[in-house]
Amino acid sequence: MSTTSNKIMDAAKMEAVVKRLAFQIYESNVSNKKVVIAGIAKNGLLLAEELCTHLGAISNLEVSCVAIIMDKKNPMHSLTTDTPLEQLKNESVVIVDDVLNTGKTLIHAVHHFLSVPLTQLQTAVMVNRNHKKYPIKADFKGLSLSTSLKEHVEVEMKGAKKGVYLT
Repeated sequence: MSTTSNKIMDAAKMEAVVKRLAFQIYESNVSNKKVVIAGIAKNGLLLAEELCTHLGAISNLEVSCVAIIMDKKNPMHSLTTDTPLEQLKNESVVIVDDVLNTGKTLIHAVHHFLSVPLTQLQTAVMVNRNHKKYPIKADFKGLSLSTSLKEHVEVEMKGAKKGVYLT
């Protein structure tokens, strides 16, 4: 992390945002018995795990967490999940990532899940930067942040530096 970073969200605010996101996901899935929270590794998966914990505490939904493993620089090359897609058939899935920038990562993740029939497919991000190049949006977002293309948003999900930083 650069020394010229500005902390725009601290750990306490992040916790409140995750709780709010969990309630929004629950409200959107209240008629379902189960919801699958699929996090894009690394930070997206950490956020997904936190969402799963909160959803389990606030709802009677059966919540499962799935890891999406991909090379974010080359998402077409090796995108897999730690759970076979056939096991997610006819489920409600929420794909989670830390930052939505151009939409490239998220749209490839969505494409991967479209190979099986789902009852619902939604997306959630901690920060939406509004620089989309692909036709995808975040259904649930913690923070919308208009930034320049030269700026970088970094989300720290663990430890003493937990927070959202703008550099």
